[in-house]
Amino acid sequence: MPNVEDLRSPFSIESVRFHDYCCPAVCAKMLNLDISSPLLPLLLLLSILLPGYGCRAADIPEDTTSEFSVRLYHQLQAAGSQENIIFSPLSVAVALGMVELGAGGASLEEIREAVGFNHMLPGLEFSLLQNLTEALSDDDAHYVIRFANALFLQEGISFNPEFLHLMKKYFRAEVENVDFSESSAVADRINNWVENHTERKIRSLLSAEDFSSITRLTLVNAVYFRGSWKNQFRPENTRTFSFSRDDGSEVQTLMMYQQGDFYYGEFSDGSQEAGGVYQVLEMPYEGDDMSMMIVLPRQEVPLASLEPIIKAPLLEEWANNVKRQKVEVYLPRFKVEQKIDLRSILQELGITKIFNNDADLSAMTDGKDLYIGKAVQKAYLEVTEEGSEGAVGSGMIALTRTLVLYPQVMADHPFFFVIRNRRTGSILFMGRVMTPEVVDPFDPDFDSI
Repeated sequence: MPNVEDLRSPFSIESVRFHDYCCPAVCAKMLNLDISSPLLPLLLLLSILLPGYGCRAADIPEDTTSEFSVRLYHQLQAAGSQENIIFSPLSVAVALGMVELGAGGASLEEIREAVGFNHMLPGLEFSLLQNLTEALSDDDAHYVIRFANALFLQEGISFNPEFLHLMKKYFRAEVENVDFSESSAVADRINNWVENHTERKIRSLLSAEDFSSITRLTLVNAVYFRGSWKNQFRPENTRTFSFSRDDGSEVQTLMMYQQGDFYYGEFSDGSQEAGGVYQVLEMPYEGDDMSMMIVLPRQEVPLASLEPIIKAPLLEEWANNVKRQKVEVYLPRFKVEQKIDLRSILQELGITKIFNNDADLSAMTDGKDLYIGKAVQKAYLEVTEEGSEGAVGSGMIALTRTLVLYPQVMADHPFFFVIRNRRTGSILFMGRVMTPEVVDPFDPDFDSI
């Protein structure tokens, strides 16, 4: 009979299936325990102490990585004051979960603490991540989400078979052997792999310069999302409009417009730090499970004044307090794409050992001195009238502000956004738009836009 220590090992998953969020009775049956077993009270206690974990495997627990998501955002924000930001917190968490499966000692604990898993029993996070990502794929009829996660290992180094099994079980991830000394060939192979897993939207993720003869392990992480709005914008209402950037300059962009029922609220941090009152608009995608939340400061307030107050509890406050009502929405078409050096960002958040000679990846492979030399993420998001690809009216026709009968969200200046699963709270994308897609209405090709 397994002892209590077995419950703490991520590699005892097949025999002790807490990772599937079973009922105590189910776990007991799978462990061949009778009702008098000393382990049964422990199973019952765990089912009570772990909030959100029900008796059915289909139950989807609430995401616990919001604080990690916000910390990632603030690190990216500090790196560029006037740049667009787009990244996938959930996808980063999944990538780190892949590494965590093969990590031990301090390397393991750094990941658990940074991501927010240290309050859970070791190993439970793997099914948490599995269930959260599977929840995003439940309704392919309404949206498309493509995760691309893989580990590329230097040829001649063999993986632990149990690690490979768990990678496939929990992350559907691929593990490939390459010869990093052939840097151009490796870059082409990885880039083609990513393109094939993201409907060819994520291109040129890596270059030959990213590898050398001493590279042993590369973590690749990409995500692509396409969704249609529940309430679509009418293309004939799209017009050119001036977008005021925070540096005082203006650019011409294509501004979408509609009046519809959305979730809306006005908030204030109670001080002037965020410039007073700001607006929050939540726009669901078809199916209602996914939505985009837009946070917009007042016209005269730079987004940089609002960003410091963004915290995990505030994300939850916004989601819980927006109310469904009629709203006039002016939203620019935009396309954002960003490549992020996860290594430097994660090191700033306290995950350091997996990237140097102190790494303990002993559960991944028996190879010595193995550490992650490169970790990148490239995210892509396009917002149009339909939510995905869509035709647009053309012409230099200015929008005018109409008599306001309903709350009006005029996103003609920088804003913060989150795309999240409304059931679990999982943040698929987080970012900001400092400069939307710029158009030149005097360009001869403008009529073809």
